[in-house]
Amino acid sequence: MAKAFNAGRRGIAGFLEPAERDLLRKLFADIITMLEPARPAHEDPLAALIGLDMDVTVPTDPALLRLLPDAVKDDAGSALEFRQLTERSLRETKIGALRAASLDLDKEKLVLDPETARLWSMALNDVRLVLAQRLEIRDEDDAERVHEVQDWGDADDVESYLSLVYNFVSWLQESLVQAMLAGLKSGK
Repeated sequence: MAKAFNAGRRGIAGFLEPAERDLLRKLFADIITMLEPARPAHEDPLAALIGLDMDVTVPTDPALLRLLPDAVKDDAGSALEFRQLTERSLRETKIGALRAASLDLDKEKLVLDPETARLWSMALNDVRLVLAQRLEIRDEDDAERVHEVQDWGDADDVESYLSLVYNFVSWLQESLVQAMLAGLKSGK
């Protein structure tokens, strides 16, 4: 069973069972797949170099839209222009964090330095955003519904299983953030 992250002299340490590592590895890979855009065959190299993507569109998948929301509300033209200028960089940053966290899962001991902990918190947050969208968590009542499922033996449908995964990832992220804050307070 996983143990909460805690701040120590060597960094932020955590423990995950092999099955929990496999689950996180699969979740990270799924989100990476969502975030990897289809590239046109004849992409302008200068535009790619500076991160400009004139072919970008608003995601139709609500979970992907939750990861890549419109920065400007009530002005579709400005929102699209901002998306063209920033989405590629945002996708790359998110994919980088997910890959870094996934690589850490290959290590026997999970000990995170401040930068790696930041990447882990980003990766876990992106997983939570996608799961929250899939579970249709919109308010506190929805969150309570999801938290009612407590036992893996009770997961007899997809929603129950996703609820348990969401609860696990939420707990893991909360323990990581608490350890990060404890490390800041103690100067570690």
